[in-house]
Amino acid sequence: MIPGVSTAVILRQTLRAGRSSGVAALLGNETGIFLWAMAAVFGLSALVLASEVAYGAMKAVGAALLIVIGVQSLWKARRAPAALDASAPYDGGEARSAGGWRRSYGLGLATCGANPKAAVFAMSFLPQFVPQGAHVPLTLTLLAVTWVVVDVIWYVGVIWLVGRAGAVLGRPAVRRRLEQVSGTVLVALGVRVALEAR
Repeated sequence: MIPGVSTAVILRQTLRAGRSSGVAALLGNETGIFLWAMAAVFGLSALVLASEVAYGAMKAVGAALLIVIGVQSLWKARRAPAALDASAPYDGGEARSAGGWRRSYGLGLATCGANPKAAVFAMSFLPQFVPQGAHVPLTLTLLAVTWVVVDVIWYVGVIWLVGRAGAVLGRPAVRRRLEQVSGTVLVALGVRVALEAR
């Protein structure tokens, strides 16, 4: 879970807009995880992994998405310090718009959906735990649900800890620095995804 693309996006959304935004990104990510696991159940992930073109396209889209998000954070930190200074203080995410929630959810879902490593994990990890003679689709579905539940428990704890540190993290100078750091991390992750071997 750490370090990873999902962690970076969930933390970024939590730091930018509070706990509710972080939870929305988490739910989007876990929707993507579950969909990848279901793709593994029905053999669709195998098609992606078998096709160099599909795998390469997913890598390119995922890398581009991360780089764009990172550049947006760096741009916001560099070009809009006054906006950060004047914005409402960090409130733990208790008063965010539904549009912001949907955007964070979509970002989490898109990030996971464009991550071929999630497909690799679903294909290579989950089947190891299917007992001989068990009903494979049902068992894999239960394992997928377990995977999602473990993720949710972990990330809710992380989001809660970040929320508890809101008084410090909400200071304008700290928020600008966090935008710079999260932007740099996301760009670096995007470059790594683009360059790493299959």
